[in-house]
Amino acid sequence: MSSNNRNTQSQHKDLVFFVRVQYRFNSSWQGTVQWIDGKQERKFRSVLELGSLIKDAKNNCSSDKQKAAPKWEDKESAS
Repeated sequence: MSSNNRNTQSQHKDLVFFVRVQYRFNSSWQGTVQWIDGKQERKFRSVLELGSLIKDAKNNCSSDKQKAAPKWEDKESAS
Protein backbone atom coordinates (compact mmCIF):
# COMPACT_ATOMS: atom_id res chain seq x y z
CA MET A 1 0.00 0.00 0.00
CA SER A 2 1.44 3.39 -0.91
CA SER A 3 1.95 6.08 1.72
CA ASN A 4 -0.57 8.29 -0.11
CA ASN A 5 -3.32 5.67 0.39
CA ARG A 6 -2.43 5.29 4.07
CA ASN A 7 -2.70 9.04 4.63
CA THR A 8 -6.11 9.14 2.95
CA GLN A 9 -7.41 6.24 5.01
CA SER A 10 -6.13 7.67 8.30
CA GLN A 11 -8.01 10.93 7.66
CA HIS A 12 -11.39 9.16 7.52
CA LYS A 13 -13.16 8.77 10.82
CA ASP A 14 -15.99 6.35 11.46
CA LEU A 15 -19.25 7.97 12.48
CA VAL A 16 -21.33 6.19 15.11
CA PHE A 17 -25.12 6.61 15.29
CA PHE A 18 -27.81 5.03 17.45
CA VAL A 19 -31.09 4.87 15.51
CA ARG A 20 -34.29 4.38 17.47
CA VAL A 21 -37.29 3.61 15.23
CA GLN A 22 -40.44 4.45 17.18
CA TYR A 23 -43.09 4.13 14.47
CA ARG A 24 -43.51 2.74 11.00
CA PHE A 25 -46.11 4.78 9.13
CA ASN A 26 -46.81 5.14 5.39
CA SER A 27 -44.01 2.66 4.59
CA SER A 28 -41.42 4.84 6.30
CA TRP A 29 -39.81 5.18 9.72
CA GLN A 30 -40.16 7.85 12.37
CA GLY A 31 -37.91 8.03 15.39
CA THR A 32 -34.72 9.52 16.71
CA VAL A 33 -31.08 9.29 15.71
CA GLN A 34 -28.31 9.95 18.19
CA TRP A 35 -24.92 11.00 16.86
CA ILE A 36 -22.57 9.55 19.45
CA ASP A 37 -19.43 11.60 18.65
CA GLY A 38 -21.39 14.79 18.10
CA LYS A 39 -23.28 14.20 21.36
CA GLN A 40 -26.57 15.25 19.79
CA GLU A 41 -29.93 13.67 19.12
CA ARG A 42 -32.43 14.60 16.40
CA LYS A 43 -35.90 13.42 15.46
CA PHE A 44 -36.60 12.22 11.93
CA ARG A 45 -39.92 11.78 10.13
CA SER A 46 -38.80 9.57 7.24
CA VAL A 47 -35.94 7.38 6.09
CA LEU A 48 -35.03 10.12 3.62
CA GLU A 49 -34.72 12.65 6.46
CA LEU A 50 -32.63 10.14 8.46
CA GLY A 51 -30.28 9.79 5.50
CA SER A 52 -30.04 13.56 5.20
CA LEU A 53 -29.10 13.90 8.89
CA ILE A 54 -26.38 11.27 8.54
CA LYS A 55 -25.07 12.94 5.39
CA ASP A 56 -24.97 16.32 7.16
CA ALA A 57 -23.01 14.79 10.04
CA LYS A 58 -20.52 13.27 7.60
CA ASN A 59 -20.10 16.59 5.79
CA ASN A 60 -19.56 18.43 9.09
CA CYS A 61 -16.85 15.97 10.13
CA SER A 62 -15.02 16.03 6.81
CA SER A 63 -15.03 19.81 6.50
CA ASP A 64 -11.55 21.28 6.91
CA LYS A 65 -13.06 24.61 7.94
CA GLN A 66 -14.66 23.22 11.08
CA LYS A 67 -12.04 22.30 13.69
CA ALA A 68 -14.37 22.48 16.71
CA ALA A 69 -16.43 19.62 18.08
CA PRO A 70 -18.77 18.09 15.49
CA LYS A 71 -22.40 19.19 15.53
CA TRP A 72 -25.49 19.17 13.40
CA GLU A 73 -26.83 22.41 12.08
CA ASP A 74 -29.83 23.69 14.00
CA LYS A 75 -32.85 22.53 12.06
CA GLU A 76 -36.52 22.51 12.89
CA SER A 77 -37.13 19.26 14.72
CA ALA A 78 -40.22 17.11 14.39
CA SER A 79 -42.73 17.41 17.18
